[in-house]
Amino acid sequence: MSTDRAPASIYDREVRAVDGPEQVTPSCEICGAERSRAVLQVEGIDSPIVCCAGCGLGRYRPMLADEEIQSFYPEDYYGEPGTKFRPLLERAVRAVAARHIAFLCGGLPRDAAILDVGCGRGVLLSPLADRGYRVFGVEANERAVQGADPRAQIRIATRLSEAGFEPESFDLIVIWHVLEHMVDPFDAMSACARMLKTGGRLIVAVPNYGSWQARWSGKDWFHLDPPRHLYHFPCSALEKLCEKHGLTVASSHHFSLRQNPFGWIQSALNRFGRRPVGELYTRLHQNPGRPVPLGQRLSAWATLAVLAPFAIALSVVAAWARSGATVHVVAVKR
Repeated sequence: MSTDRAPASIYDREVRAVDGPEQVTPSCEICGAERSRAVLQVEGIDSPIVCCAGCGLGRYRPMLADEEIQSFYPEDYYGEPGTKFRPLLERAVRAVAARHIAFLCGGLPRDAAILDVGCGRGVLLSPLADRGYRVFGVEANERAVQGADPRAQIRIATRLSEAGFEPESFDLIVIWHVLEHMVDPFDAMSACARMLKTGGRLIVAVPNYGSWQARWSGKDWFHLDPPRHLYHFPCSALEKLCEKHGLTVASSHHFSLRQNPFGWIQSALNRFGRRPVGELYTRLHQNPGRPVPLGQRLSAWATLAVLAPFAIALSVVAAWARSGATVHVVAVKR
């Protein structure tokens, strides 16, 4: 349950760094360690975010109730049916998503079955279907799938294990920036291992809690996204989680043009600016219920244009050092 009055906006919640003592806790589902310490406290949330002493996994402990988590996703979170950002940025998001396709489906047979977990508006599903693949999706929120490609077979389920797919069903499963939102990501990974064909691939992307950007930004890190992100995975912990479920990590990738440069920009504004936390993102987000004045939209684009070259350069260096702000891991079922 929440404590104080809930803020007017999801981004109005203050995040406070704490330095809690190391305490005995239930065994970590990734590394088995039994000690963790509180590191962050989110306004209006009883449970602190704790960090595992063994693998560095961050999480709310105790975990929040389902009904409280659902309150973090108001209808305007998903934007208009089939779209989330303002038109120019929406086209850019979809263009970048289309470029992912060659990477995602490289080497797959033409009739391969692909599952997108947390498919949302189906940004990945349409270009996959265009290439002749059989595409499936799972989404927890029915409103989120409005505007999705009708060729995709989408099932609504709050947990992946409840979606009803048969074992050995898929050649590829994609979990793209969804694992951190799940109440039980460990159950989801177990379900993926069961539903993948032998030799099938899992591609999972998360914010990298062990990255340079996360460590520099601290409580102001944009990809922390409180209170919606329930878990915070360092890359090493994500790789251990894959291996624990019989999935061999083939590669990990630390550069994302779509995620990492913007993370540097918004995190720096959060840390040094006087503007509300996440304001740049809010101004670029399409929200019919709270329209943004033209002057503020132009200001947001100007800020993005000025800071983008520096942010891209930082992201390239961080990726070279294997410390990207977001990471995606490719794992193969043994």
